[in-house]
Amino acid sequence: MLWAKRIGQRSWQFPQGGIRENELAAPEQAMFRELAEELGLRPEHVEILGRTVGWLHYRLPRRLIRRGSKPTCIGQKQVWFLLRLLGEESDVRLDLSDRPEFDHWRWVDYWYPLRAVVPFKRRVYLCALRELAPLLFPEGRYRSSLSPAQSRRA
Repeated sequence: MLWAKRIGQRSWQFPQGGIRENELAAPEQAMFRELAEELGLRPEHVEILGRTVGWLHYRLPRRLIRRGSKPTCIGQKQVWFLLRLLGEESDVRLDLSDRPEFDHWRWVDYWYPLRAVVPFKRRVYLCALRELAPLLFPEGRYRSSLSPAQSRRA
């Protein structure tokens, strides 16, 4: 999985982005736009393997809500895509945007993000990874690396 480090921070996450009003009917448009903005990848660089059936939600902790911004963001509603890189690793370019979001990226094990993502996003990551896992792991040969207790807390 491609795991990216937020610019100037120590936090890592999957690339993600907002859906504009004109993209609501086709989230794939937003995904391809964000992919180009954040990673420099074009549609020919990737293959869509699948997406989550429904929307996944998380709320921001109160301390992270920026009340001065309009509109005030209290969380996110997301649809997730599982992509395969068809291009070369050199096609991943974090420096093409006027306002880069990431300053480093790396490949990680499928379940690694569950241990490394900020806690308030963990449940959404778990739901998405569980739903998308059968697309990569045939015959149910996949398991979350979280313990049952960690899984309940996520």
